[in-house]
Order: sequence, then structure tokens, then C-alpha cells
Amino acid sequence: MSNRYLKAGILGLVLIVPAFVFLFLKFFGENHFSLPYYFPELDASGHVQTTAAGDTLFHRIVDFELIGQDSTAHSLSDFEGKVKAVSFFFSRCGTICPILNQNLARVHKNLRPNEAEHVFLSITVDPQNDTPNVLKKYAEKFGNPPNWYFLTGEKKYIYDLGIHEFKLPVSDASQYDSTIVDIDETFIHSDKVILLDAANYVRGIYSGTDVDDLEKLQLELKILLDEQEKNEGK
Repeated sequence: MSNRYLKAGILGLVLIVPAFVFLFLKFFGENHFSLPYYFPELDASGHVQTTAAGDTLFHRIVDFELIGQDSTAHSLSDFEGKVKAVSFFFSRCGTICPILNQNLARVHKNLRPNEAEHVFLSITVDPQNDTPNVLKKYAEKFGNPPNWYFLTGEKKYIYDLGIHEFKLPVSDASQYDSTIVDIDETFIHSDKVILLDAANYVRGIYSGTDVDDLEKLQLELKILLDEQEKNEGK
């Protein structure tokens, strides 16, 4: 009889202790994990710039304005206070872009409970073809979610944005080699997805064609949302 009570007591502890641990962490625990910052600012001589207190200064994406699939102008400042996942693509792309955007669609679907707190910004590198109407049809392939913006604009403006702000390669190879006729060889861009925090600092860089990397994006986007919530609660 005593053995039975002993086993019951052990079983009770096994079931109860994890519950207490969960409740303690939920209400009293604190996540100390923080994502790194990317791209330290450099001065003219190539030295890392710092504040008066000696802290490293990091690159912050400047405000920009592009046209969405809804034919409306959207600026980065429109999404103030939101976490952003930014990528470059073009609708006629038959190689990395379909994989990139299918992977992003999967992440987006998994993040829908938090969709009011983040946005996806997909910027075309083929703006002459990718008009708002073309992008609207393209967005429909992914359900045209309200917080996923497919953006177009003036070509030089977009290329400067990609190269100087997001530090990514963007190029139209046909400008240098007139024999190129394959559309997938014409527009050169990265498969990277850039994660921006609410203040537009780069906090993560992921391969959009790598499923494991996109799962990491999903996790780290949630970490930024949690970080933002805690900062707002201070």
C-alpha cells in the first residue's frame, strides 16, 4: 500500500513541478537573449564610429518611399514601431524568387497572430515591368495579405536603396552586356531577407531560399516583437 502511495506521490511531483516552473517563467521570468546589430558605421578612414560613451554606432535604414500593389505610396516611416522583413525580387524571376516568396509566405502564415505588429516589404528590381497592377496579381498568389507589401518605384532609386542602405547586390546586367536575353540572367539580386527592428536597425540576415534559415527568421522576428513589447512596457 505504501509503495502505491509513494508512486502516486512521485507521479504527482513529476506532473506538478513542470507546471510550477512554467508559471514561474511566464510571470516572473525574463528572456535575456538579444539579437545582434549589423553594419557598424564607419568614418572616412574606415574606423568604426562610436558614441561619446564608447558604444558602437550602427547603420540605420533611412526613410524611403515606394509604390505598393495597391497603387498607394508607402514609406518606411508609415510602419513606425513595427518589425519589418525586407527582401528584393522581381515577378518574372523563375529561379530564386518563387522559392524565396513561397518560403516567406510560409513564415507569414505562421506569424499571422502577430500581423498587426510586423510587415513584409518585397521590393522589385524590375520596376519597368513590375507596375502596381502586375504586383497586385503577383500578390494574389500569396493571398494578398494586408501586411505584405510588394513595392515598385524608380529603378535608380531602388538600386541605390538596395546597395547603399541594405548593403545588398542589385544590378541590371543587360546594361553592361547587351547580348544577355535570359530574364533570369538580366536582373541580379540577393536572396537575403533583412530583418529590421522597430527603429529600422538591421538585426538579422537570412537566406530566403533556405528553409532552416527562414525558420530562424520566424523565431528571431518573434524575439524582436517580444523585445519591443518589453521596451514599451518600461
